[in-house]
Amino acid sequence: MIHLGCAGWSVPRLHAEHFPQQGTQLQRYAARLNAVEINSSFYRAHQPKTYTRWAASVPEHFRFSVKLPKAITHEKRLLGCTALLEQFLDECGQLGDRLGCLLVQLPPSLAFDLEVADRFFTRLRKNYDGWLAVEPRHPTWAIAQSLLVDLQVAQVAASPSRFGMDAQPGGWPGLVYWRLHGEPQIYRSAYGRDYLQRLAAQLQQREDAQQPAWCIFDNTASGAALGDALATEALLHGRAAVYPA
Repeated sequence: MIHLGCAGWSVPRLHAEHFPQQGTQLQRYAARLNAVEINSSFYRAHQPKTYTRWAASVPEHFRFSVKLPKAITHEKRLLGCTALLEQFLDECGQLGDRLGCLLVQLPPSLAFDLEVADRFFTRLRKNYDGWLAVEPRHPTWAIAQSLLVDLQVAQVAASPSRFGMDAQPGGWPGLVYWRLHGEPQIYRSAYGRDYLQRLAAQLQQREDAQQPAWCIFDNTASGAALGDALATEALLHGRAAVYPA
């Protein structure tokens, strides 16, 4: 299964014609795309009943990826955060089988420390056995591959790349996770025809090999993410794609 979607489920007016007109924003979004990344969890906690409501709003095949709180990744910097981690897992665990993946995005200043990373991801793995991806943004994480493989943590393929080797999926090969933030203007620029065609071909290769893949467009500031996701979906299903300008 290819899990394709955006960082958030807002349906801007520019793309509204491609979605049902009835229902909540999430219900309308989930009628066309099969995955979404919850980024709001990075900034604030959501009540368990909120996750329960979201899970009940989407089709059976739909999956959520949930981003860990910045209190864990950016403020605690993976240290002394057991209670916060347990609270987060209890909250997002209410998604049930709609919980598809957890995303750990690290601050650009956080260098790789083997002891810290090993302790954190080992603790996380004791309480969560599902798909897990990390988006490091410091070049020292290039040496973390062995640890990530051992703990079954995929390293995000990021656009734009921060340290070269993160342009392609890394870490545990049992999962790939693309996070596409927009180029050349991060969070705003749409991707062009050539880029999306190459991306769709890479995703198709994963599907042909029966390897799970996530592809999340995070260039949401100008509404480009949804257009890119719809164009990629069309390419994967052999339909004519309408490319962003």
